Amino acid sequence: MSNELPRPVNYIADDWSECQTVPDAWNLDPNTREPIHRTVTTAPDDVERALRHAERVHDVGRWDEDARRERAAMFERVANIVESRVEDIARTDSLTSGTPIGVTRKVAAFLPARIRATAADLVTIPRVTALAAGGRDVRLYKVPWGPAAILTPWNGPSFIPAAKIASAIAAGCPVILKPSEHAPGSAQIIVECFLEAGLPSGALQLVHGAGDVGARLTSDPRVKIVSFTGGPAAGRAIARAGAEDFKVLQLELGGNNPVLVLDDADLDVTADGILDGMTKLNGQWCEGPGKILAHRSLVAPLLDALTERISKLVVGHSLDADVRIGPISNAPHFRTLQNRIEGLRNLGAAIHRPARLPELGGYFLSPTIAVGADPAQATAELFGPLVSLHAVDSDEEALHVANANPSGLDAYVFGADTDRAIDVGSHILSGEVRVNGAKIADLGDDSAQSFWGPAGIGGHGPAESVRVFCGDRVVGVDSPGLPL
Repeated sequence: MSNELPRPVNYIADDWSECQTVPDAWNLDPNTREPIHRTVTTAPDDVERALRHAERVHDVGRWDEDARRERAAMFERVANIVESRVEDIARTDSLTSGTPIGVTRKVAAFLPARIRATAADLVTIPRVTALAAGGRDVRLYKVPWGPAAILTPWNGPSFIPAAKIASAIAAGCPVILKPSEHAPGSAQIIVECFLEAGLPSGALQLVHGAGDVGARLTSDPRVKIVSFTGGPAAGRAIARAGAEDFKVLQLELGGNNPVLVLDDADLDVTADGILDGMTKLNGQWCEGPGKILAHRSLVAPLLDALTERISKLVVGHSLDADVRIGPISNAPHFRTLQNRIEGLRNLGAAIHRPARLPELGGYFLSPTIAVGADPAQATAELFGPLVSLHAVDSDEEALHVANANPSGLDAYVFGADTDRAIDVGSHILSGEVRVNGAKIADLGDDSAQSFWGPAGIGGHGPAESVRVFCGDRVVGVDSPGLPL
């Protein structure tokens, strides 16, 4: 089967249109470095057309029970269409992110449930609530902010666009989606599924390109909210641009997430959890483990346990169902990870890369453990199948090191005494702390994760559509009897 993918196209003002191609540039298959489609971008005039259309169609609209049920029915149609394209989505995800298809199939199979959850939110979460006001009619409205620019990354090429599009459209915000230039194909399929379900005019537009296209969107005053998942440099640029007209921002930026291994940790539970975290999505997920701070007595046995497990992993072509680890997604990030490894080596780390790599010519990297660098200097986000391992002598020292350069996004604690582990975790400067595991799904039904410090602005969790893409508006009858 050919590994070529269709060249991406834009969807602007209710019409599909060709993108501009970038001269002498191709998106490559990360398994082989063979071309899969021409690299594309969007001309400034086309970005302007998308912005004008989003502004023109925006209307707060009606949000009574019938209207909410009509929109929920539309999302049910989207979910059904996505179900019919799960294998197409999974294959495209795998070819652009490098994540093994056994994993991307699970991700794609979950997409309909995520979209149906948005449909359920539309029906159950009221958009107008009566407030207690001494008998006067006072109401709290949840009102869409307005046109939304959604910029999504290459490591979650289908799930993140699907989830954010669903949330924003459910809220009533016209969406302009710009997926990563490194992995545009999956977002293209997701947009096709939404449009086939019969969206209102202007509810969703799609533009392709790199940071210059994103900058035009995020700096434009017609965009009222920006939702971005990606690197800290781009996040800071978006925050600076958004400050000009005080846009609403949701920025998930990631960091070097700490892992605290307490002196009573079960070695197998710890090694299995860390291995799961550092190899999930090929380690290319913003909440993955980064800097391991292990009690000194456990550093050597933990290194042995991880090395043994990594040496048994099957590294290979991402479309091979038996593969556990695929290639790094793209050339720039592959170079970044190589630089991160050399940077840790220069800090005094011993580098352990025990996996056997395939002879395919792609961006393959053994899951890597860098042991012994000064943890105070090992602060860069790793974002790959790479962790650094450091010795500490107490919980207090581990917390001090973790919080000196906080990730702010995720953290991990491994320990047999769960009360103690949770107590330690509650002191880590992070929006979420997982104890004795490294899964992706929300810890609880009402889990709401804030982004602390360098991790970004805002947060995510259930009912995201109302919480992020709507603002509060109070409307009611005033009273001369109020004290002031």
